[in-house]
Amino acid sequence: MTGSQLTFDVQGESLEATLLSPDKLVPGILFIHGWGGSREQDMVRAEEIAQLGCICFTFDLRGHAKHAEERNVVTRSHGLADVTAAYDYLVRQDQVDPSAIAVVGTSYGGYLAALLTAARPVNWLALRVPALYPDEHWDVPKAKLDRDLINAYRARFRTGREDRALAACERFAGDVLIVESEHDDYVPHATISSYMSAFHNSNSLSYRILKGADHSLRDEGGRRAYNQLLLTWIEEMVRGGRRASSSDAQAEANLPSQATKLAQG
Repeated sequence: MTGSQLTFDVQGESLEATLLSPDKLVPGILFIHGWGGSREQDMVRAEEIAQLGCICFTFDLRGHAKHAEERNVVTRSHGLADVTAAYDYLVRQDQVDPSAIAVVGTSYGGYLAALLTAARPVNWLALRVPALYPDEHWDVPKAKLDRDLINAYRARFRTGREDRALAACERFAGDVLIVESEHDDYVPHATISSYMSAFHNSNSLSYRILKGADHSLRDEGGRRAYNQLLLTWIEEMVRGGRRASSSDAQAEANLPSQATKLAQG
């Protein structure tokens, strides 16, 4: 909220007033769907979060939706380039505050979101069932990666010394939400534990388990529970960020100007 002190004239007299305006810039929320998903899967969540006063951006990764014919050729390198370009597009919007960006990623999208934090500033990071992949074969098409090798990799606890996504998480200093599904056949608890341990430099870390939920949230109850959980967390983060911005602005306003200091000195 921005406050301006002003005067206006009425019948020859000047009245003092204060004009309060909402902040011109609002938080931006980037959604990254999982492998085999699409932007449509995040639309309900995006619409609800947009009502908080945020600008939400969902998109289809290459190899999905209208680009499904590329499914067997796109690599993780392509995926990271896609999310980086999406981030850049979002922060270029006139109303988006580049210092208030949240990224919400699911499964493969969560993995890409973690990598994104090493290349772009992110304040708030929400990861639902985030996946992990060995660093090797980075430029091999995602659809052709060895599934048995991936499963074995995820089954063991990992650190940033051996995984670039976890290394990015270890450097992340913002706020984090990690959501695990109780009955996940793709992302075991060892992977979730690896992520949670990696965020030791984060400002805050929230962890939730969706009881009875599977990896894809095929049950309507699981989807509703996650939607509400994400909405509540984003609202808490956004409101906290706005309060901090307001406090900083007020503190600056209370400081004497440099000219005043010189005059007093």
